[in-house]
Amino acid sequence: MKKYLLATAGGAGLLWLIFGLLPAQALNQSDLIDKKIANDSNDENNHQNSATLTVNNSDQNLEINNLDQDDELAQITSVSQLSDVQPTDWAFQSLQSLVERYGCIAGYPNSTYRGNRAMTRYEFAAGLNACLDRINELITTTTTDLVKKEDLITLQKLQEQFAGELATLRGRVDAVEARTAELEANQFSTTTKLNGEAIIAGIAATGGAPGKSNPNPILVNRVRLNLTTSFTGKDLLITGLQAHNFLGGADGSGSMQSSLGLASPLLSSSSARTSFEPQFPGLNVKNLSSVGANSLELYKLLYIFPVAEKLTLFAGTAAETSDAFPAVTPFYGEGQESISRFASLNPVLRVSGGTSGSGLASAAGFIYSVSPSLDFRALYGSVNANLPQQSASEAVPGVSSTPLGAGLFSGSNVVAAQLTFKPSRNLDIGLNYSHSYHELNILGTGLISGDVGALSGVAAGTPVTLNSVGGTVTWRFSPKLALSGYGAALFVDDSSNSVNASTTFTSWMLGVHLRDLFKPGNTAGIIFGQPLYRTDASGTAVLTPAGENRATPYHLEAYYRFKVSDNISITPGAFVLFNPEGNSKNETTAVGVLRTTFTF
Repeated sequence: MKKYLLATAGGAGLLWLIFGLLPAQALNQSDLIDKKIANDSNDENNHQNSATLTVNNSDQNLEINNLDQDDELAQITSVSQLSDVQPTDWAFQSLQSLVERYGCIAGYPNSTYRGNRAMTRYEFAAGLNACLDRINELITTTTTDLVKKEDLITLQKLQEQFAGELATLRGRVDAVEARTAELEANQFSTTTKLNGEAIIAGIAATGGAPGKSNPNPILVNRVRLNLTTSFTGKDLLITGLQAHNFLGGADGSGSMQSSLGLASPLLSSSSARTSFEPQFPGLNVKNLSSVGANSLELYKLLYIFPVAEKLTLFAGTAAETSDAFPAVTPFYGEGQESISRFASLNPVLRVSGGTSGSGLASAAGFIYSVSPSLDFRALYGSVNANLPQQSASEAVPGVSSTPLGAGLFSGSNVVAAQLTFKPSRNLDIGLNYSHSYHELNILGTGLISGDVGALSGVAAGTPVTLNSVGGTVTWRFSPKLALSGYGAALFVDDSSNSVNASTTFTSWMLGVHLRDLFKPGNTAGIIFGQPLYRTDASGTAVLTPAGENRATPYHLEAYYRFKVSDNISITPGAFVLFNPEGNSKNETTAVGVLRTTFTF
């Protein structure tokens, strides 16, 4: 073949034309199209932290339908536009001639040509096919003799030699075009994507409060469907629907935690709760009305939109703190990672129902990207923003039947902020602060039974103010091994002016996260730490509730997520609670989970 290609300047030019067109035409005509469809499919199937696109991911994913820019090339009009092609290069004159005569040389976005790049026969055929198309276009649209006879002879011989590869390439393009047409014909919207997650899990537990028998194993489910819509290509509207069959209600009836005797008498808070269980199962906490098993609810409604290069705003009527703040820890992922509520997030993110699992708050905030390694985020959230007036009736003495208050600014609310810092590729740091006001005496985390009656010895209907601080760090020793941990302190003060009481809660966690363990795609975690524990009390608040033996609680957890396929994973795991709820009278409690997660 070389004797034909090198016989004339045109032949040499054609050889380098095909080499030059390799990245532009081979990838643009086949690989990039296949890659685009595959990426779109993966985007729809990709699990996005509780099966929804969250704000912390959205600022990186707003450019939807975006191809890999490293593989996308642009037409050039002069060889001088290519930074890595010099006049002294032996192929410079050939490239220059081909640009001027045929106009089918392309370069990369960074103005490079990469002329020494290796290629396959299929890629060579792709470049040849593009050259043929260009020459045919010139022949049919011009009257002058732009195409030399020698070039046509060379192209004819190349076409004969690569006939098989050209036919295969055309077949691939035809298949991709047919697939694209089918997708376009069957899509339900040009602006909206649908993705979802279904969790089916078996849970068993032993231990608990003295005198309690072990509860029966249970089978539970949670299904979420998410619609992600972009109107401009840079904004994002998230609409999430969910249904689950967890039970609990106002007094915890029917929940595993209540059967163990470890749940609070109101709102069923407990350290024995799993990661994928809503904070208020079976209950509309806004008005204490019951919610039936597998009832459909709107758990996410949030709009994210950029207003400047470094500033993004978001607002919605069904949102959570975790939607806006990066988790930092690799254990977060209700359907994929940690199996307990304790391990997956810093408690500061959970105060005031910040991670209720039901889109409890109406919220608005911003994301300011100071630099690629530093950003600051803040939000204001109101729990009962849709209620104009608090109910006068009482659910229990001193507690209204709308226990979280009413109004956008007068009811229970939270102001939260996070500074996320990445000083190196292997180190992530998140610093959190939260200021909350509650109409009743709770923390709103759902992490421990002491969450309700946070100021121990003070009436349940006493309003409180929380100031919470925390930090989370993840250090990746290697791509497959990471050490992660957090620390938190919650300062609770009476806000009624009728009593003088304050309490401090602390918590910490340390864990090892493993990726690609035994098989690519599989992950595992080993976690140890202290759940929220009352470490100080003053005024009328007491340190140890009546009837308890004060003892530091500890949490030990291990899980292994086995990736069956791109859309199915199975996670067996267990966690053990020592001195559950900070009371040594409670027996050591073990909770085992077998979780199967489907994403689509």
